[in-house]
Amino acid sequence: MCCHRPTDHVRQQGVALIIALFVAALAAALLVGLQRDFDLSYRRAANEFIDEQSWVYLRGAEVLASRALELDYDADIVRGVARDDLTEIWAQESMPYALDEGGWMVGYLEDLQGRFNLNLLAAPPGTGEGAAAYTPAQQLFIRLLQALEGLEISEFQAMAITDAIGDWIDADDLVRRNGAESNNYLSRTPAYAASNQAMVSVSELRAIEGITPELFLALRPFVTVWPREASSVNIHTAPATVLRAINADGNLRPLTVDQGLTLVQVREESGFVDMDDFFQQAPFAGSAMTAVTGVLAESSSYYLLTARVEIADREQRLYSVLRRRERQVDVLARRGASLYDFPANPINSVATESPP
Repeated sequence: MCCHRPTDHVRQQGVALIIALFVAALAAALLVGLQRDFDLSYRRAANEFIDEQSWVYLRGAEVLASRALELDYDADIVRGVARDDLTEIWAQESMPYALDEGGWMVGYLEDLQGRFNLNLLAAPPGTGEGAAAYTPAQQLFIRLLQALEGLEISEFQAMAITDAIGDWIDADDLVRRNGAESNNYLSRTPAYAASNQAMVSVSELRAIEGITPELFLALRPFVTVWPREASSVNIHTAPATVLRAINADGNLRPLTVDQGLTLVQVREESGFVDMDDFFQQAPFAGSAMTAVTGVLAESSSYYLLTARVEIADREQRLYSVLRRRERQVDVLARRGASLYDFPANPINSVATESPP
């Protein structure tokens, strides 16, 4: 007859306890893993739902903006005056709209024809000297460069930059008087060639000879690439810096800061009745303004919508380029992004990436 020694029995109990603890630990680890996967899946689904919900609201803002432009067109028909200014419904400041989910939405429209269209610089230069070597649009841009606050750009520098942008856009490889074509860029690291086509993004400026980072940032709020074809600057919506770029034929110097602010003040207090009334203002009195008239307008067709929505502490944005032809409003480009995707004013990187 045999029997188990007490030490063997204790040892077996110890092994069983270890196995039980191991199984419990394994089960706990599995449960933790499953819980983690569930949490991740839940958060991902929740984020996707919020993104979809935000996108629906942002597209709704696009519809509302289109409706505002349609109503403005109807109002112009009633008044019998085809003009767009900052007193109209589309230009009014928008207050954040409270959403049922506890968030908010806000949006506003900007007239892109209150800016200078860079694609106007593609026109062939003249054959004369000084101002005669440039088209009225090119002369306006030369003045705009000199009007930028915080920078000291000489008239010659402004002409060289204008020529370089013209070379970047035009279809040939012939270097303008002070310009830059592919040969100027092929020696860079990395090497690249001139675009030789209409600009599709204001950010292209950063690749052009003479455009420093400081100049790009200063110029960006006052230029656009919409539309691709020729367009005019709206005197009723252009900011003071752009208004300073308007001057007498052949004069490549911009108006003074005070003159620009005076024009804005007159526009806010009484407005300009028409183009003739604009040219009767003090800065232009007695000056020949025939040539520049061709690049100025009183109505607009291209607008930039900036819409923002916040749901569950997540902010999303939408930038859309809208074109109004008579009463028809079309979306030419749009870009949506979260708050952290790009800086607060990215409205100048375009095409399918982002508007102007």
